[in-house]
Amino acid sequence: MPEIDIAAVQSTVVWATFGLGVVLGAAMNRSNFCTMGAVADIVNMGDWGRMRMWACAIGIAVIGTQLLAAAGLVDPSKSLYTGANFTWLSYIVGGLLFGFGMVLASGCGSKTLVRIGGGSLKSLVVFIALGLAAYMTIKGLTGVMRVAMLDSVATQLAPGQDLPRLLAGADGSSLATMRIALGLAIGGALIAWTLTDREFREAGNLLGGIVPGLVIVAAWYVSGHLGYVDEHPDTLQEAFIATNSGRMESFTFVAPIAYTLELLLFWSDASRIVTVGIAATCGVIAGSFLWALVTRQFRWEGFHGTEDTANHLVGGLLMGVGGVTAVGCTVGQGLSGVSTLAIGSFIALAAIIVGAVAALKYQIWRVERMG
Repeated sequence: MPEIDIAAVQSTVVWATFGLGVVLGAAMNRSNFCTMGAVADIVNMGDWGRMRMWACAIGIAVIGTQLLAAAGLVDPSKSLYTGANFTWLSYIVGGLLFGFGMVLASGCGSKTLVRIGGGSLKSLVVFIALGLAAYMTIKGLTGVMRVAMLDSVATQLAPGQDLPRLLAGADGSSLATMRIALGLAIGGALIAWTLTDREFREAGNLLGGIVPGLVIVAAWYVSGHLGYVDEHPDTLQEAFIATNSGRMESFTFVAPIAYTLELLLFWSDASRIVTVGIAATCGVIAGSFLWALVTRQFRWEGFHGTEDTANHLVGGLLMGVGGVTAVGCTVGQGLSGVSTLAIGSFIALAAIIVGAVAALKYQIWRVERMG
């Protein structure tokens, strides 16, 4: 067997992920893709336009990911989302916290990165608060609480919690067929629903629906195929190169923000490397920044007062704690996780939406009370 050049594989994976991040950041800025905004549009105006955009992205991600898996190019069972340890309470509590926090912070993790690229100093503060809270919930004080109080409440689902493996049976002989059938059925239904609205079928909306979905699929391929080695020369074990989790990864924007801050803090430590998550984080900021410059939309934005500052700080903290606890954000669980058809991802996504609705209702109540 020829010796594998790990450094070359790492470089390929990181730069490819960065490029996908640039594309995603530009597309999100151009289309105003925003999960919080999608929920807010429904609650405040009854407008489902941006929700259709998000649903379209989910549909494309589901179909693409399941087809990649059926073709044997990636293995979703080796991702963070599909394990047999079904931490249902963590998905619910984390999702609720993240959903509430993203409303206070004027956007989720990905929107925070897009807004930073557009000149928002408010989102830069959210970035720092989110990253610190996320790191604490991975390894620190809130991490100890998470493991003891939430992650310990779990059910074991063999062979894993993703629908294709659960429905394929013990022998798994029909797994590839099940992936294709479920992917086309669920993803196709979501895409069909989005296209039933004539107003949705315009360039900006389609861009915001199609590009994020395709980027998620491409990121799975980069990490799960290009970055996969069946025998690492140092450990003689299979490995996914340049991932923080040691597993196949696609886009998510909570833990990677924490790891980005960690890299900046320990830059002189030669053991620290740019990972898939860090490359994606930087790529989205860069893509949004480039789009803002090209379209002359770059504007510095600051806080409007004490309450605005407090809301964004608290929102960032809640997203950091909630995103790690729920094993992902609106992109991490809502797109990447759901694309694997993991049950926990659907639960986390539902909890995020419920938390966002609760926060929006709270804001309406505050305005009415002050009025």
